[in-house]
Amino acid sequence: MTKEELKIKIEDILPAATFDETGEWLNILIEAKAWYGFAKQIRSSRELEFDYLFCLTCIDWKTHLTMVYHFTSTYRRHTIVIKSKLDRNNPEIESVAAIWRTAEFHEREVYELFGVKFLNHPDMRKLLLTDDWSGGFPLRKDFEDPINMIRL
Repeated sequence: MTKEELKIKIEDILPAATFDETGEWLNILIEAKAWYGFAKQIRSSRELEFDYLFCLTCIDWKTHLTMVYHFTSTYRRHTIVIKSKLDRNNPEIESVAAIWRTAEFHEREVYELFGVKFLNHPDMRKLLLTDDWSGGFPLRKDFEDPINMIRL
């Protein structure tokens, strides 16, 4: 499916979505509150069939956080990137671990390193850092590590 065909299908599902077509893949910008319903639809849609979540990460822009999801359809052979802007002071978004099992691990990593709360996640606990870690979120730009002298 071409970028234009994907845009039409996405707009049918979520008219409020906006697009950035400057990259290799179609980038779709959506509100966090619309994320879970949209995710269920792109997974189950016969025309889209986004069955593979191959990357989930977060970006700290200092003023806000952005969740970034990369999907591909192994059946239809098309790929999209979905981005959702989050409030830096209270970053929350619905978990999609029930839709794509690979999200469970990635969401735990983003929770631990960026502080994003994934609502309704089945196992939201630390993954990499020690259980007694209280030094903040290591991948945020305001993180400071006085021992290793890291300042971003």
